[in-house]
Amino acid sequence: MIKKQRKPSWLLKKVFFSQKKDVEIALKDIGIHTVCQEAMCPNMSECFSKKLATFMILGSTCTRACSFCSVDTGMPNGIDEKEPQKVARAVASLGLKHVVITSVTRDDLSDGGAEQFVQCVKAIKEMNKNITVELLIPDLKHNTDAIKKIANCGAEVIGHNIETVPRLYEVRKGANYTKSLEVLKALKIANPKVKTKSALMLGLGEREDELKVVLQDLLNMECTLLTMGQYLAPSKTHTPVIEYIKPKKFEELGQIASDMGFEFVKSSPYTRSSYMAHEYFEEK
Repeated sequence: MIKKQRKPSWLLKKVFFSQKKDVEIALKDIGIHTVCQEAMCPNMSECFSKKLATFMILGSTCTRACSFCSVDTGMPNGIDEKEPQKVARAVASLGLKHVVITSVTRDDLSDGGAEQFVQCVKAIKEMNKNITVELLIPDLKHNTDAIKKIANCGAEVIGHNIETVPRLYEVRKGANYTKSLEVLKALKIANPKVKTKSALMLGLGEREDELKVVLQDLLNMECTLLTMGQYLAPSKTHTPVIEYIKPKKFEELGQIASDMGFEFVKSSPYTRSSYMAHEYFEEK
């Protein structure tokens, strides 16, 4: 039996509702979802106070049930054809210069939802071609045509999260480590100019030697943008936290990744896939 651990002092960030109220109201009026809200992200107050948000398209119901995720699972509704315009309106309303768009996994769709991603990027770029766009995509059922479509849609960065080491992949229901790597490789083959990104959540019981193998695997796929953060179980029924990684260790792992050849690394307990994603463009 795994003993439940108490959160250490560095993981007691609070959500301040007053800081996120204006953004929530604006998004609700437009009718758009954010992964910040659906996944109960601990950075929500910080990001919303800076008018940063990661839009979640294709509804709020996922067709998979990963044991680390708090997003609702089940059979989703159809596609909202007006969603790309809603996303563009939200971008304009918040005055964003860098946009991050993700989605639930839609195994019920033949292309995994790729066309909706494309239309969202198109709507944003038609509004302002200088806005940079980052996509965080599911595996799209490894549909080669869908991946090619995404790779050439005009987004500057495209991410697909590897999440954890191969030994612990049972937490990713319906996913496959090797195939997730292949998604990242296929994106670069389809469009060598696009930057690819991935993320790891730590604290599931992974070992450092296993992490280094994953980092090298990502580099072998020409994925050079990386985030690493602490896994936090959304509830008692989700996969439990095995270890709370100290901030100093995150710094060390971030330096290891940089030394290995990653172009951009963000590594800290509260780092998430799209956390402060705009900083990559500011540091270039």
